[in-house]
Amino acid sequence: MELYLIRHGIAIEPSDSFPDVDRPLTDRGRAKTTAIVQHLRSLEIYFDRVLTSPLCRARQTAELLQQAKLVDRVEMWTALAPEGEIQEWEKWVAVQPAVPVLNRVAIVGHEPDLSHWAEQLIWGEQLPLRPASERLVLKKAGIIGLNLPDPPLPSLGQGQLFCLIPPRFWV
Repeated sequence: MELYLIRHGIAIEPSDSFPDVDRPLTDRGRAKTTAIVQHLRSLEIYFDRVLTSPLCRARQTAELLQQAKLVDRVEMWTALAPEGEIQEWEKWVAVQPAVPVLNRVAIVGHEPDLSHWAEQLIWGEQLPLRPASERLVLKKAGIIGLNLPDPPLPSLGQGQLFCLIPPRFWV
């Protein structure tokens, strides 16, 4: 399975008017994310399923994938809210029916969770706290691509990184 970890686009700063869960994408965030989505489309990268955090900025990012016809179905998934646990991913994969096969899945969420999940899927554990230059860091609207073994699980420590693309390379 190809798993794409996609960080939400640029959102407005938290304020009394917009608590963290309700922060929408800014105009710049929407434009930048749309450009990245169009680049995925030009590469003919389509998803069997997109799972998204329930927070507004992540949902809006996932909606842009759906509007560009990169996926038919977007599913809100509470485990992708900040501080979600990777074990929830393993449980989700385990209960998916064998048919249709999920060849390409995207999850839209937040930092530092997505890069921590990637580290666990690649190395089997989250790297100890280190400077950003020594660990995976996912910028807003950036993408980490992983090849994961087909179930049966576990997939922790079995993933292979095939891309880590900050948005500046596409926009």
